[in-house]
Formats: sequence, structure tokens, C-alpha cells
Amino acid sequence: MDAIEQEFRVSFRYPVHFTTGVFSPSNPLLKTAIQSPAKILFIVDGGLSAANRGLVDAIESYCQHYRDALDLAGPILVVPGGEQVKNEPQHLEDVQRAIHDAGLCRHSYVVGVGGGAVLDVVGYAAATAHRGIRLVRVPTTVLAQHDSAVGVKNGINAFGKKNYFGTFAVPFTVINDFDFLATLSDRDWRGGISEAVKVALIKDAPFFDFLEQHAARLANRDRRVVEQVIRRCAALHLSHIATGGDPFEQGSSRPLDFGHWSAHKLEQLTQYRLGHGEAVAIGIALDSTYSYLAGFLPEVDWRRITSLLEALGLSLYAPELSHRLDALDDPTCMLRGLEEFREHLGGRLTIMLLRSIGEPFDVHEIQEARMIESIGVLRDLGRDSRAVSQPLFHLG
Repeated sequence: MDAIEQEFRVSFRYPVHFTTGVFSPSNPLLKTAIQSPAKILFIVDGGLSAANRGLVDAIESYCQHYRDALDLAGPILVVPGGEQVKNEPQHLEDVQRAIHDAGLCRHSYVVGVGGGAVLDVVGYAAATAHRGIRLVRVPTTVLAQHDSAVGVKNGINAFGKKNYFGTFAVPFTVINDFDFLATLSDRDWRGGISEAVKVALIKDAPFFDFLEQHAARLANRDRRVVEQVIRRCAALHLSHIATGGDPFEQGSSRPLDFGHWSAHKLEQLTQYRLGHGEAVAIGIALDSTYSYLAGFLPEVDWRRITSLLEALGLSLYAPELSHRLDALDDPTCMLRGLEEFREHLGGRLTIMLLRSIGEPFDVHEIQEARMIESIGVLRDLGRDSRAVSQPLFHLG
């Protein structure tokens, strides 16, 4: 066999900043974070723009103030927020066209300002133009600031599947501006905290204790506490990327996707009536319940998990969970999400379960009957939350 084999390594480094008033001329962070002077193009979340009147004008004024460093290369593009921007190809094409018309090169910058869905589309467009234009993320939701925006993935939806097309592309920098959280809806606020519960369950039991202790304050939008949560989650996420051994997911285990196999399917089945964070909360509850019924997770831990989710104002159940469970070949059956998740992972099905809070482990097979039983438990809890305080099961 005649072959030449070569190995090489590439080191990545990027900062995650925490600030307020990112587009105030008195705040030079964005200007100093990039290698200026440079062309720069902004893509803004339409929902964010509507809730923050004058945002587009503020960005233009900021670039004018720092015009020696920031060359605003084209009009600021406003695109829809939420899953709509990932579902409809026209919005991706609009971003790609804006990048092209602005004449950006690989040393230019695309700045995405908004929630995680908009950042996904902007990141995908930036990663594929010229094989990679420098990406600056300015996440504006709880979920994006501590989870999706600090990672290295971008994706858009296709063929009815979540993130079917995507890239691994390391951002140039991430800037979290806490001021943007003030205009979030209560649903988006609570949904963002669900991913904090996730990372605590698989990475940091003391952090889970912190979330329990401050659940009421988090549900009531205490900004000081949520800032602590965002910083801790971002640190845990970044640590996993750097030390988890598989930053570009070449294997089949994805710890940070605990609870996500059903969440992705549930988003699809509800036609995105449920936000990502809301679906993840249900996914966490489902896989925690399965862990308990399978005899892995102690009952006391299971009750702590479900109680915390409810204390944060998050639902444990949606009717679509129970749809067509008797017909596994039906594409609307929730359990089809397991095969779709396996396909997305590549190769062997790998689902993370819990032995205790902070102690996860992987399994490669899910017993469908037990998962259906787990869905039934959540349905019962959804009917009457008082059932949480009553004994439900006796495991033999």
C-alpha cells in the first residue's frame, strides 16, 4: 500500500466577554475586540430590533464614532428571529447576499446580534462564504448567552429536521451584553434557564444546588442571579469544548445534548410552538424520568429535578409527547426522534442518562416500553403537579 500520511494540529482561541451597553460610544469593547481597521457587516434579529427601538441607529452611530476602525460595509440587515429564520431558506440567502454585496473577505467581520436561531443562520453563512469569514456573536437571550453562542456550531433546519445543515466554526469573539435581557419575554427568560439545569445535571452538582436555592429569584427575573448563572454556564460550556476531547463531535457521544433527542423532535411536532429551551426542559424531565424508572437515578434526585423545573415555571409535558406511540413507523411518533438523533450523531445511538445529579453516563439502547411509561408519568404530573409530592412507584 503506497500512501503518505500526515498529522497536524490547529489551536483555537476566542474570548467570551461580559458587558453592558455594547453599542454605546462610551464602550469601546467591540472596537477593541476585532483586528481593525476592517470591513464589518451587521445582521440583527427582527424581534430584538422591535423590542429595542433605535438599535439599528445605535449600531450605525457606533460605527460612525469609531469609523477609523470600523468600516460599515453595507446596510444593517434585519431578519426574523426564532426558528422561522432557520426554517425558511430565503433568510439564509438574504444573509449570504448581504455578505456578497458588502464585498467582505476572510479578514472582514460578520456580526450577528440576536437570539440563538439568528446567530445559527449568520454563523452558517459566515462559515461558508470564502470558506470562513470572521464571526462576532452578540447573543441577546439567556439561552444564547450561556449556551449556543459560546459553542462552535452553526446550523439551519431542512427536510423537517433540526440543524440538518451546519458547520463547526469557531467564532472570532463573543460579546454578552446583559442589558438586552431586559426586553425578553417571560417564556424566553425561563426557557433559557432550562439549559442551565442541563449543564448542572451533567457537569456540576453544586451548581444544581445553587439553581435550587435561587429558583424563585430566577423565575422572577432577578438580573444579578441570572448574570451569575450565565457566567457559570458559559465557563462550563467552554471547559467542555476545550477538555472534552471531541470539540467537533467526531464521536457519537454529545454530553451537552442531554435531553435533546426528544427536544428536537418535540419542536418539530409542535411546529415550533414550543421554544427550544421549553422543549429542552421537557426533554430533561423525560430522560431523568427514564433514568429513575430504569433504576439508575435515585427517586430523591428525580424529584429534585422535576421540582426545580416546575419552580422555574417550565412545563414537564406537552401532548405531542404521547402522539402515535402505538405506531413507531409514523413520522409523528415521538420515539422516531431516537433514530433521527442517531442519524444526526452518526453511527451508534448514544443517549446520556443520569446515575445521580452531576453523574451522567451513556447508554446505546433505549427500551421503548419504558420510555413510553416515562412519557405517561410526565403526562400524569402535567395533569396535577401535586402528584410530585405523592409516592408514584415502587421499584422492585
